[in-house]
Amino acid sequence: MFIQIIQGKCTRPDEVHALTDKWLRELAPGSIGWLGGTYGITDDDTFVGVVRFESREAAMENSQRPEQTAWWREMEQCFEGPVEFHDADRVMLMMGGGSDEAGFVQVIRGRVDDPARLEADIDRMTAVLHESRPDIIGATIAIEPDGTFTETVAFTNEAEAREFESKEMPFQGEAAELMREFDDITHDVSYLDLHQPWFASRGASAGR
Repeated sequence: MFIQIIQGKCTRPDEVHALTDKWLRELAPGSIGWLGGTYGITDDDTFVGVVRFESREAAMENSQRPEQTAWWREMEQCFEGPVEFHDADRVMLMMGGGSDEAGFVQVIRGRVDDPARLEADIDRMTAVLHESRPDIIGATIAIEPDGTFTETVAFTNEAEAREFESKEMPFQGEAAELMREFDDITHDVSYLDLHQPWFASRGASAGR
């Protein structure tokens, strides 16, 4: 899997949402290797899109379609200033990946010193998270060549996520050990909260 992260300042959320719906209706049927996407806008007007493709080659071929170029010309008018694109070939799935049923999504960005160590622990992390955090229903971790990572975590809803976060010891035993290991190899971490995320997947409709 290949993931592209799109990020930029946006104060026109309704237009951005309408254009992502338009893409799903008009461009998705002919898209190349597109699997789905998670989208949202933070409280400080930062748009985040986490888009999944079968491969980098498919994503690049898709971006070269004339209709894709025309659509993006419309889309970029909704942003204030430059838009960032981050490409990640190294992708890990937790609990099968994200979930279009999520009521709240948190996008965590940072740098990881040892991607191989993280990859080796991913199955254990998935198992303990499934057991200790029922509010988490899926996640993807996308790592760029320079070690920058984007973790997209899908929660049942924000109230449950905050409830678990507020506990003095949200993780115990093996879960706590794995979280400490994760903290040891990551740094410069920031959080982007998508309170009203929307989703698109091949064969489905975008959800508000």
